[in-house]
Amino acid sequence: VQLPNRVLMGSMHTGLEEVKNGAKRQAAYFGERAKGGVGLIVTGGISPNLSGRVAPFSSQLSFPWQLKGHRLITKEVHKHGGKICMQILHSGRYAYHPFAVGPSKIKSPITPFKPRALSKFGVYKTILDYVNCARLAQKAGYDGVEVMGSEGYLINQFIVTKTNKRKDSWGGSYENRIKFPIEIVKKIRKAIGPNFIIIYRLS
Repeated sequence: VQLPNRVLMGSMHTGLEEVKNGAKRQAAYFGERAKGGVGLIVTGGISPNLSGRVAPFSSQLSFPWQLKGHRLITKEVHKHGGKICMQILHSGRYAYHPFAVGPSKIKSPITPFKPRALSKFGVYKTILDYVNCARLAQKAGYDGVEVMGSEGYLINQFIVTKTNKRKDSWGGSYENRIKFPIEIVKKIRKAIGPNFIIIYRLS
């Protein structure tokens, strides 16, 4: 993928993701940025499944029927010569709802809910949810995805010993803890092919 320039608009949650006519408003918003010359835009965080939502009604991309709004956004950006990636964000224990999950059952200091520790099957299912989300993003016309791997969200929670107390193959040594993001990126690449951007956010 060749970008028109080096200007990248980093991911920001605009608040338009969940409002009425939000897709149309985001299309106009991002379209203006592309028209102004931004080479690559990254959207606000979109969850790969229900438990990963930041709040009960936050954005999620898991089903084909959810593609319509995203296609409005990508079409508008491409009309002005820009490229756009969709950020995949699983909030993990930072979720503001009772369905929160994490590598371990350790409550976040900034949310009222204690997460449920993912089972081995749950870990694998979550990885597949990331892959499914990336595949749908590709179908929606995005030029790539950004995997949110930092700032305390789920992937970060797997990497850090303070929040990962697992005794299985997903915890303990650094090699085990870093396996979660590596598997996500490898499986996304395998599913979507070589001509699709994958950004791994580590800020």
